[in-house]
Amino acid sequence: MKEKITFIKGDIVDQEVDAIVNAANSALAGGGGVDGAIHRAGGPSIDEECRIIREQRGGCPTGHAVITGGGNLKAKYVIHAVGPIWKGGNFNEDNLLASAYLESLKLADEYNIKTIVFPSISTGAYGFPIERAARIALRTVLDYLVSSNIQEVRFVLFSDRDYDVYIKTYNKQY
Repeated sequence: MKEKITFIKGDIVDQEVDAIVNAANSALAGGGGVDGAIHRAGGPSIDEECRIIREQRGGCPTGHAVITGGGNLKAKYVIHAVGPIWKGGNFNEDNLLASAYLESLKLADEYNIKTIVFPSISTGAYGFPIERAARIALRTVLDYLVSSNIQEVRFVLFSDRDYDVYIKTYNKQY
């Protein structure tokens, strides 16, 4: 499964893949960081699809994911995954983060997505410790890929530090 994982330091909106995973908020409202960048680059159709999901479902709970079209992005789809806000580690944050990755991967298989890109969910404004998040993300993705039709998972990290943490974690664990 290791051959299916790649790491890139860069901007997630520039990726040519089937799906980009958005580190979304539960209101699917487009915020800062990755979320804001995806909504800006993807254009109004993503906002409109998120509005419809909000009306139908009331948003997206923490640990879950929903899918929209990719709008103006190079990706066909955007999977909006809601990770947890870090509250010290005693409020089920690890399981909620793993679930956000897992639910994204399940949607990818459901939509026959072969190439998918993840950011580091919850490690920006939500404050999840990057080292801990990287371990959870990599373990969840690698475990899932054993029985999946997904051909490539990319982690696109914006900062040098995040990129280095993911590479070191990957090399240490796998």
